[in-house]
Amino acid sequence: MKHLKELIWAGVPCQLLISGCTAPSATGGDAAPRPNVVIIYNDDMGYADISCYGQQKWTTPHIDRLANEGIRFTDLYSASHISSPSRAALLTGRYPARLGIQGVFFPDSYTGIPQDELLLSELLKSVGYATAVVGKWHLGHRERYLPLQNGFDEYFGIPYSNDMSAQVFLRGNEVETFHIDQTQLTKRYTQEAVDFIARQNGEKPFFLYLAHNMMHVPVFRSKEFEGKSGHGIYGDAVLEIDWSVGQIVRALEEKGVLENTLILFSSDNGPWLQEGPLGGEAFPLREGKSTTYEGGLRVPAIAYWKGKIAPAVRNDVASTLDWYPTIARLAGAGVPDSIGLDGYDLSDLLLNNGVRASNRYVYFQNNRDASGIRVGDWKLSLPQARINGNFWRASTAAHDTLLFNLKDDAGETVNLYGTHPQKARELTEALERYKVDFGETPPVLVMFGNNQLKELQEQRRHAIREAEERGITSKATQIDGFIEAR
Repeated sequence: MKHLKELIWAGVPCQLLISGCTAPSATGGDAAPRPNVVIIYNDDMGYADISCYGQQKWTTPHIDRLANEGIRFTDLYSASHISSPSRAALLTGRYPARLGIQGVFFPDSYTGIPQDELLLSELLKSVGYATAVVGKWHLGHRERYLPLQNGFDEYFGIPYSNDMSAQVFLRGNEVETFHIDQTQLTKRYTQEAVDFIARQNGEKPFFLYLAHNMMHVPVFRSKEFEGKSGHGIYGDAVLEIDWSVGQIVRALEEKGVLENTLILFSSDNGPWLQEGPLGGEAFPLREGKSTTYEGGLRVPAIAYWKGKIAPAVRNDVASTLDWYPTIARLAGAGVPDSIGLDGYDLSDLLLNNGVRASNRYVYFQNNRDASGIRVGDWKLSLPQARINGNFWRASTAAHDTLLFNLKDDAGETVNLYGTHPQKARELTEALERYKVDFGETPPVLVMFGNNQLKELQEQRRHAIREAEERGITSKATQIDGFIEAR
């Protein structure tokens, strides 16, 4: 794969390099213009944080517009319940277990996104797209792992989470700002994204990846949004994200390209529930971030393309893994057969009311071992020992094999394992076959160890102290040492 990447960077389109790498356009023929693509990816946003997914304490009109005029997915999953693995999966179309990314990258990490992976940005760049990422990267901050070395023409943002130490803004490969006022973070990212759209001259289609640091703790919002939700800082910050979406849509309208732009809105994982009021909501789903219950992996997801995607609510099983092959198809970019994508092309679903090629999703408890499977309405989870939480990870009780009908029981409250033995055997066998087909996994690149956890805890305390100086408090300030999350 490394040789292929080198040729692509030399300007040779993927289609000319490998047989079986071509993909006809799904937009209506070779003469149809290739769409611009905007991915708006939020950090730790819960399933029920926005009004079109049931939030009643505040409304999100700009996000709701995309949902009402596009497709709102009710059963779309992230590939991971934590940050770095989710982002790696989004940009590769492959489960993090295939990449060796088990945990998150730290400011002192020496590793990053594997260099032999063909990122979506690299694929689109090879077929003439202008590419930019604004916001949180979190796939390695040493130069070889940064966006400019991985298919993006431009980068501005924080290279990791906003609770880690030494917060800086990078522009390209260089530090532009050493001291960041995070109350301006959403606004600044929005301005950078709008500026990128405004600078496009129409000669190339473009790919914009806008990765907000919000709603990750510590949560911030600008002065203009203080008190706007009437329900605290978290609600205010959600409304600022909603405002940002409106600004992006407005910029596309003013540029005259909204009708030729696919907008995808989603989150990297579920809400950080142990942060209480600063942790978001997943109702009616169970649990949140760091778990493989529905609240940890099922995320809000909207696909909007004015005049191309008909309004609909879809209950299909789907995943953020699907965006890679879908975008590749729409862009007319061939994907080498050797890559082995885990997602499915949804272009027919988006444009023609088609269906996903599979009604299956596989859950990975630790981003390494498949621990559960969903097929249609049914979900099976293998037995699990108790997980004692800490300041970042939720505690989960030990359990035997679990079987749920998610159509009837989205909150995973009634274990049907004992009353539906045939269905349990069917899903167990399907999961075992999947494990065999999945094959060997590579060595782990990054995972949590006690030293890293202690370091991250201190980094996070530092970020929260800075927040307190601005009058923003979090229950995380009460945490001292490693305790069981509640």
